[in-house]
Amino acid sequence: MSVLPPEIHAALTPLLQALSSPDNVVRTNAEGQLNSEWVAQRPDILLMGLVEQIQDAADPSTRTFAAVLFRRMATKNQKLPNSTEPRELFLSLPQQQKIAIRGKLLQCLQNESIPAVRHKIGDAVAEIARQYAEDGEPWPELLGALFQASQSPDAGQRENAFKIFATTPGIIEKQHEDVVHGAFTKGFKDVDVSVRITAMDAFASFFRSIEKKSQKKYYSAAGEILNILPPLNEAGDSDNLTKALLALIELAEIAPTMFKQLFHSLVQFSITVIQDKELGDQARQNALELMATFADYNAAMCRKDPSYTSDMVTQCLSLMTDIGMDDDDAAEWNASEDLDVEESDLNHVAGEQCMDRLANKLGGQAVLPPTFNWLPRMMQSSAWRDRHAALMAISAISEGCRDLMVGELDKVLALVVPALRDPHSRVRWAGCNALGQMSTDFAGTMQEKYHNVVLTNIIPVLDSAEPRVQSHAAAALVNFCEEAEKSVLEPYLDSLLNHLLQLLQSPKRFVQEQALSTIATIADSAETAFGKYYDILMPLLFNVLKEEQSKELRLLRAKAMECATLIALAVGKERMGQDALQLVQLLGHIQSNIQDADDPQSQYLLHCWGRMCRVLGQDFVPYLPSVMPPLMELASAKADIQLLDDDEAIHNYESEEGWELVPLKGKVIGIKTSILEDKHMAIELIVIYAQQLEAAFEPYVREIMQNVALPGLAFFFHDPVRVASAKSVPMLLNSYKKAHGERSSQMAELWQLTLDKVLEVLTPELAIDTLAEMYQCFYESVEVLGKDSLSPTHMATFIEAARGTLEEYQVRVRKRLEDKQETEDGEEDTEDTLFAIEDDQTLLSDMNKAFHTIFKNQGRSFLPAWSRLLPFYDAFITNRDSTQRQWALCIMDDVLEFCGEQSWTYQDHIRQPLIDGMRDEIPANRQAACYGVGIAAQKGGPAWSDFVAECLPTLFAVCQIPNAREDDHVFATENACASIAKILQSNAAKVPNVQEVVAHWINTLPVVNDEEAAPYAYMFLAQLIDQ
Repeated sequence: MSVLPPEIHAALTPLLQALSSPDNVVRTNAEGQLNSEWVAQRPDILLMGLVEQIQDAADPSTRTFAAVLFRRMATKNQKLPNSTEPRELFLSLPQQQKIAIRGKLLQCLQNESIPAVRHKIGDAVAEIARQYAEDGEPWPELLGALFQASQSPDAGQRENAFKIFATTPGIIEKQHEDVVHGAFTKGFKDVDVSVRITAMDAFASFFRSIEKKSQKKYYSAAGEILNILPPLNEAGDSDNLTKALLALIELAEIAPTMFKQLFHSLVQFSITVIQDKELGDQARQNALELMATFADYNAAMCRKDPSYTSDMVTQCLSLMTDIGMDDDDAAEWNASEDLDVEESDLNHVAGEQCMDRLANKLGGQAVLPPTFNWLPRMMQSSAWRDRHAALMAISAISEGCRDLMVGELDKVLALVVPALRDPHSRVRWAGCNALGQMSTDFAGTMQEKYHNVVLTNIIPVLDSAEPRVQSHAAAALVNFCEEAEKSVLEPYLDSLLNHLLQLLQSPKRFVQEQALSTIATIADSAETAFGKYYDILMPLLFNVLKEEQSKELRLLRAKAMECATLIALAVGKERMGQDALQLVQLLGHIQSNIQDADDPQSQYLLHCWGRMCRVLGQDFVPYLPSVMPPLMELASAKADIQLLDDDEAIHNYESEEGWELVPLKGKVIGIKTSILEDKHMAIELIVIYAQQLEAAFEPYVREIMQNVALPGLAFFFHDPVRVASAKSVPMLLNSYKKAHGERSSQMAELWQLTLDKVLEVLTPELAIDTLAEMYQCFYESVEVLGKDSLSPTHMATFIEAARGTLEEYQVRVRKRLEDKQETEDGEEDTEDTLFAIEDDQTLLSDMNKAFHTIFKNQGRSFLPAWSRLLPFYDAFITNRDSTQRQWALCIMDDVLEFCGEQSWTYQDHIRQPLIDGMRDEIPANRQAACYGVGIAAQKGGPAWSDFVAECLPTLFAVCQIPNAREDDHVFATENACASIAKILQSNAAKVPNVQEVVAHWINTLPVVNDEEAAPYAYMFLAQLIDQ
């Protein structure tokens, strides 16, 4: 029964019809009416009206559209009076109206009989549930309604209940596990396959949302979940098997050990699915992905299984032979010029990618034996697909198996090199691919030990009859040459360049383009040795650059620009003579004729200008007026962001290249990444210009700082833009300093403008690696300005930012420790965890450098602000985590070094940590502690003299530990030696038996690695000799 008067629906019904009209004008007018007359003036009436349309409209399409529109409108942000924060439309309504609307919405869900409409109503219910959950408000009747629906005799109702659980798992998180487990168990055993699959999805979503320690309560569900799979496989139901495996993949990511007891059975089942050619490819690939996911998240469990590795390697190699089925002689493949065909959904690509993951996660010891059990036989096979798969397998595993394979390269090359002469073109292509990949993965060894084997065999492949093979051989040479020393390449340059010059005559443009890229790489590596070929190549490149700018030649000309500027960089300004200016003029001419937004020459040009700036140095300055306007346009670009709130718009943007979609509070934000990538590249080039031109770049500094660099620090849509902006700030300051002087009024004004903005971005954030870059930006900027460039207020602001950062760091460390306690035997740290630890170590290191730079430039004036964080230094310096101990020790070293006698004020925080640090099992911490003792002797004054003299036995002990001279320990040893010298030099009066100590000290020499420690040790030695 309607609670709204009939006239409301009389107005709303035609509005809904107009909103779904195919006529753009009608639809646009209706959108305007919806926003101005309904959303702005009577949102409660609108939402209730839409629910009543869902309830009462006779036409299913009207009910569907009303449900979609309800969901869209409910999430619309509404600015409320007396509030700074906007709220979503539904939550902004008075409580009684919300209760009435949500109650009616649940009735609609229970009463709707058409599945497609019911799904849309379910989406609307899930959206309201999400809003309540995020706002911390209850919706008590929802859970009862969903549990009731999950027991309904109607399969559609049961499925819909689990769909809503899947999208908003938070609503069942707090329920007793017996209730939750019971509901899911019924779902897993449901007679309807769609309900079983949706229950799996909902369980995976729920499982991800709960804390790790709660997850173990549900491990017993593993068997019930796995029992869903065999009937689907036996029925040959590829579509539902594909969906079920997707849910299982998510569970394997979250808690692989949940399946520990059943793992061998699951491996055997998955292998039968992968090898069943009657099933669809997607189901087979999902079974492969499931097994690879276990390797990603619990490699130990996979290694322990008796058949996992050998079965997986066998199946990957089998899938890799599923290639070119309708093109046995490769006629179609050879004729194709589209080298970027999307193949990620093909079996052979899935097999290759899985081999790569297995090698990286399980390691060479596990993967190499079963792989090389097959490869020699496959290389001898008469079937070209077997030989192709074997070579692609070598490409796939070489990175992960590097440590073991590097000692066996003779044997591996004996398999690969003959393939370069194979009668089948695709096998020769795969041989080039393997050599290229190995040149990267075994960089150094391949170039130094095997240059003759590689180059004498791959250069002849450049003469192949098939353009695709020629091009790939040239591409493999890029991998080899970019890692090769000039001396390695020099003997082969004649042969290489003669063949590549021949390729420039190829009728296929993609071959010419690749030849230019390869020549550019060779020039970059060969450096001045390339000068011999300059007179042959540069005129050819100039001819390409002078040709008419036809559309089909744009990429070729772009590659020619890249090649010419890399050759310029290799041979230098003197060798180029007048050609340098001619090349710059040609680049200017090309730039002035670019009209299309998608012209590839634009991007290449930016890098070419950067290289020519490095070649010409100050002679490049006259060209800045031409170069800077297009660069500034890209660098100043704003983010193109679209709010997408319906499925059709989301689908359209998903299929459009250059967009990234980010889910946010029930909506999806579309961000045009191509604009952001161009912006990032432009700011990186600004860094090069400021670095190379210094004072001459001053005319552009202020505009860039205000409009690009400082706003870029807070450009949260794209972290690479923020990082490039952070790199640019100190470079721009340096340009300005070189032009105006360190103490000029202009410099002071720019510094004031810059410093406040830089300090603002030191606050805690989610992107830890980017935050580290902000600290680097800060300390490099302070380094440019030098002594006394920070006021007490600035130093206090820095300390408060550091406090927040350290508090957040401690929270992350605690969370990792808690998670570690919940992990089971064999469960290794995930890649995300390892990256997070590495990011935190980088952050601490950059914070350390910031403290060091402030102490170095501000001295004692930093102490009042610095001392506010003493509880943190004390907590870190005694922590079990060696990284934290090192961080605090280095900061105490700075106090000793830059605050002189005043450092004694903090002796209670410094002395014992230095003593403990010299005995630390971690060499880097011993080094920091030994250095600190030496600095205390040298700069701490009389107050420290007794303490440092007492440290002598411990310093000698550091020099006498086992392996004291080995790589890991030598810097600690040498710092101890130098510190003893500093004590004997500065505090000899406090040392009993000085001559005896000196004699012992002589035995701690030499100091040959640490460049900072060496001068102190040898100055003292020279002093002794003089005496």
